[in-house]
Amino acid sequence: MKQLIIVIALAVITGSCNNSATQKEAKNDEALNPEQKEAVMNDTTPKVTGIGGIFFKTKNPAEIREWYGKNLGLAITEYGSSFEVRNANRPDEINYLEWSPFTEGTDYFNPSEKDFMINYRVQNIEGLVRKLRESGVTIVDNIEEYEYGKFVHIMDPEGNKLELWEPVDSVFTKMGGPTTK
Repeated sequence: MKQLIIVIALAVITGSCNNSATQKEAKNDEALNPEQKEAVMNDTTPKVTGIGGIFFKTKNPAEIREWYGKNLGLAITEYGSSFEVRNANRPDEINYLEWSPFTEGTDYFNPSEKDFMINYRVQNIEGLVRKLRESGVTIVDNIEEYEYGKFVHIMDPEGNKLELWEPVDSVFTKMGGPTTK
C-alpha cells in the first residue's frame, strides 16, 4: 500500500509540476511568432511527453476499482480509469492517462520485481528506442503496434520496468465510455 501511495503522489506531483511548466510554456508560447509555434507543435524529437499510465498490483483489482470509484469518484471500467487531459501544444486535443490495478500474480511487470509500473507517453518511439539502445538502456521487447498506439518496455538502472507508449488518443475518444475528468 505504501508503494501505491508513492505512485499516486508521484502522479500528483508530476501533474502539478507539469501544470506549472505548462503555464510557463503557455506564457512563452504567447511570445512565439506563428512559425515558431508551428515548429513547437510539429516537434518530433524522440522524448517523453507525459505520464501515460499508472499500473499497480493489488490482491483484488475489481474490489479496488470499485473502492476508488465509490470513494474517490473515478469513472471505472473493467481496466481501471481513463483520465482526460489536454495536450499542451494542441489544447483542443484530448489525451488520456490510464490508471489500472493488476492482480498480484501478474507477470506483466516482469522482469521488474516492483509492485508498480509507470507508462510514459512518448513521441517518435522508434527514434527514442534507437537513442536508448545507443545509451546502453535495456530494451525488454520489440515495439508493438495497436490501433491505439505503439508500445515498448525498458528497464531503468534500479530494475523498474517502464512502459513507453506513443498514443493514438483519437481511438479512445471515438470509443467513448466513462472518463475521469
